[in-house]
Amino acid sequence: MVATCYVHGVSTRRKDKLVQSLGITGLSKSQVSVMARDLDAHVEEFRTRRLADAGPFTFVAADALVLKVREGGRVVNVHALVATGVNADGHREILGLQVTTAEDGAGWLGFFRDLTARGLSGVRLVTSDAHAGRTGAIAATLPGASWQRCRTHYAANLMSLTPKSSWGWVKALLHSVNDQPDAASVHAQFDRVVDALATKLPEVAEHLENARADILAFTAFPKEIWRQIWLNYPNERLNREIRRRTDVVGIFPDRPSIIRLVGAVLAEQHDEWAEGRRYLGLDVLARAQAANTNTIEEANKPAIQALTA
Repeated sequence: MVATCYVHGVSTRRKDKLVQSLGITGLSKSQVSVMARDLDAHVEEFRTRRLADAGPFTFVAADALVLKVREGGRVVNVHALVATGVNADGHREILGLQVTTAEDGAGWLGFFRDLTARGLSGVRLVTSDAHAGRTGAIAATLPGASWQRCRTHYAANLMSLTPKSSWGWVKALLHSVNDQPDAASVHAQFDRVVDALATKLPEVAEHLENARADILAFTAFPKEIWRQIWLNYPNERLNREIRRRTDVVGIFPDRPSIIRLVGAVLAEQHDEWAEGRRYLGLDVLARAQAANTNTIEEANKPAIQALTA
């Protein structure tokens, strides 16, 4: 009962009231922690399971959350790295969770190497924001996969570069690219948008042109799944659910306690996805696997070199 309350983000005070109603007097944070350790074996088995049996994972998304933990007598930030994917049966899965000191190239490289060692394969597209360490690790460990820059994160980056008075116009132009009926029309509209911006806002036009391959990678795949792969919103929703549980804790006593709680939340979500309806149909997955996407090994050489330098 205490472990279930722990996973569902019930505060220690409320747990205390609950156990008192059962005739138990008092329940300290340390006692809750000891009881919750029963989750450790389950979480570890979930985090280290083989992925090969459920693959190939055509589409993968990656993100990170910043959490606070006590280390060396002070409170520091650590990063929980999380990846999700769509398996061969069309269901979403939680692929992995690791806690690292920094969200840098080394952390993401170790994370993706662990995923591939556990059997992650068949990846055609990875969706994430443009964190340099993350994109370099993707290029180094999944050389046959394309990378889709989350369009919501990209819009925020572009907004910071655009004069406030012009953002409404630029935002409307950016949205017009994604409103096109097919891949050829998307690329043609993108050209028109860059041309329209080149005279009035040349810096914005250059930024957009440089990001072309990253934000239009989705066009190589069937149109009916564009909305599922051109942004990282599904992972953002998952992050909000994790936050709802971790905000109750605030500051974690150590890293294993982060793995325990976040891992249990992810395992619970994983089971819900497995029992729910397919995220993507089997027919569209087959066409996505056969899509004529260009291998980005050559294009990713700068990212790989920067990561290994």
